[in-house]
Amino acid sequence: MSANESGGPEDLEQAAVIFAGLRPRLFGIAYRMLGSVTEAEDLVQDVWLRWQTCDRSTVANPAAFLATATTRLAINVAQSARVRRETYIGPWLPEPVDTSADPHLGAERGEALGFAVLLLLERLSPNERAAYVLREAFDYPYREIADIIQLSEAAVRQLVSRARKHVVAERRAPVTGAEQRRLLTAFVAAARSGDLAALEELFAADVTSHSDGGGVVRASRIPVVGAFRVAKYVRAFADRFWDGVEVEWASANGQASALLCRDGEVFAVLTVNASAQGIDQVLWMMNPAKITAVSASPSSAQIRPGHARQA
Repeated sequence: MSANESGGPEDLEQAAVIFAGLRPRLFGIAYRMLGSVTEAEDLVQDVWLRWQTCDRSTVANPAAFLATATTRLAINVAQSARVRRETYIGPWLPEPVDTSADPHLGAERGEALGFAVLLLLERLSPNERAAYVLREAFDYPYREIADIIQLSEAAVRQLVSRARKHVVAERRAPVTGAEQRRLLTAFVAAARSGDLAALEELFAADVTSHSDGGGVVRASRIPVVGAFRVAKYVRAFADRFWDGVEVEWASANGQASALLCRDGEVFAVLTVNASAQGIDQVLWMMNPAKITAVSASPSSAQIRPGHARQA
């Protein structure tokens, strides 16, 4: 076999170039399907191994081949992940990913990336989630989606329609990015000071606080619901929780987030989802294994204890 034939050094080099160019999209599909940076990276690595060993001379469209492999593997992983999350200790939240420059996700559109939508997609079947992600985040034609998930085009249209209705019905219209940042900054200031009235004023009446510690760190194992209850909950641990904490602002999943740090190490990622009614959800992501994709940066704007300012 000559060097430029399938499997030779030049062919493998070209295969690597093709894969590298498509990797951001493959990761974007896998992450939206799974809500886990770690699982998405492992899955993309599996796709790379399959790409290395397949007969690439028979592949007319590498992009379609790799997207299909990624989606089908993600459907399988999502099915097993659903079982694992039923036994997860406390609320399960998606792993935050740094999107300050969107270096990894490579999405043409930001759909199905924010925490609110990812949480809603968790309630869908893996096929519904795949159809929604491919259509809404990457604008794949229905026929191509049908080929990828091996269903009829009519069935795919139904899947996407059901998923859209679910997302629209369960989610209030979100505020602008600037307003979300303002509310998050105000929440951090009120939470740090334990100002009960200020906290209540920020919240929608049915606000929910979710703390994902995974049983590894101390965190509430049930969601806290209602403006007054969440405000009391946040005030109750204000003194001990915020002691020695520095706050850096980052973009996680396309929305403003606060990186809570002690001794230069991130121990929690905090963000809020909000509508015209105020803050609907407070998300505390504290499981150490799930916040490794974000890190404190010396060049980032910081809020030191007692000095809250607009990011």
